[in-house]
Amino acid sequence: MKPTRREFIKTASLGLLATGFSMPAIPDFLEEYKMGIVVHSYGHRYGSKVGSSQYPGFQNTLDFMRHCHAIGAGGIQIGVGTWFGEMGQKVRDAREELGMYLEASIAMPEGETDVDRFENEVLLAKEAGVKVIRTVCLGGRRYENFKSREEFEAFKVYSIQRIQLAEKVVRKHQMKLAIENHKDWKAAELVEILQNLSSEWVGATVDFGNNISLLEYPDEVIETLAPFAFSTHVKDMGVQEYEEGFLLSEVPLGKGIVKLKKGIELCKNYHPDVNISLEMITRDPLKIPCFSENYWQTFEYPSSKKFKRYLQMIGKESFDGKLPSISNLGEEEILALEENNVVDCLRYYGKLNS
Repeated sequence: MKPTRREFIKTASLGLLATGFSMPAIPDFLEEYKMGIVVHSYGHRYGSKVGSSQYPGFQNTLDFMRHCHAIGAGGIQIGVGTWFGEMGQKVRDAREELGMYLEASIAMPEGETDVDRFENEVLLAKEAGVKVIRTVCLGGRRYENFKSREEFEAFKVYSIQRIQLAEKVVRKHQMKLAIENHKDWKAAELVEILQNLSSEWVGATVDFGNNISLLEYPDEVIETLAPFAFSTHVKDMGVQEYEEGFLLSEVPLGKGIVKLKKGIELCKNYHPDVNISLEMITRDPLKIPCFSENYWQTFEYPSSKKFKRYLQMIGKESFDGKLPSISNLGEEEILALEENNVVDCLRYYGKLNS
């Protein structure tokens, strides 16, 4: 027998309270905009085999969804490639019971022979009630993956081919495909691709912080991509200088350099129904080696004035204290930090318009 909504919520909540965790109150602002959580916010806990009693690993989408609901989130974004059997229907039932939104993360076809795999995952997502699919063109980072402009241009051609294959499928099934600025495209480059494709079914996942790694200002990136926003990765970023450039790290909302309220309002102004999803990745800072020759292999060199202005911003906005790091922490400590980071972000978000 399927549990009632009240029974489902009670079970999820009791499971969390048993760990000794204190649930935050759900603010009206959070309820209104339904801030969700991207699965990468729990990169350590999702699938974890640590055996923690306080932070047990999420073994599937249902575990993740229930936990996110219990701590006050309004939805989730997660991959569907590991859904087998009746999992899609179970996820749909859980989503409806909890009143949450659900977005999928699906890799685009790698070629004609991979279209069936992509379409099968799209159908799985649709069965579960997904309307928006987040995707990326590059799994790595532009300044690390490519050693020449020619390599990057070949990647661009290949990416457009993949997008075209994916567009046919999402158009057929009337699902939105949202391409993330994933440390691959500068904002204007992604806009050019979307405009040339000119499909009502393909837009952007607007990541609030990724393009700092490409020496773009987060406010300008959000302004450029907001008209195409089908989904979001809301995050705040801390920066600090180091000998080869600067360090870049996700930090709890309100502690970094991103103008969060302005960015969220921009996306909502263009697309009132866009979901606001948190991506708070707990990890060591990334190195952005913009003083090295290799970093610039796929970029045009900026003017010395423009480059200097960006470096001045990094210095002026430098994170107060040491950037968050996990390399010196034990597994249980990492899980605890990850949980605290997510909950801190939800609380901050709830206060934005209070």
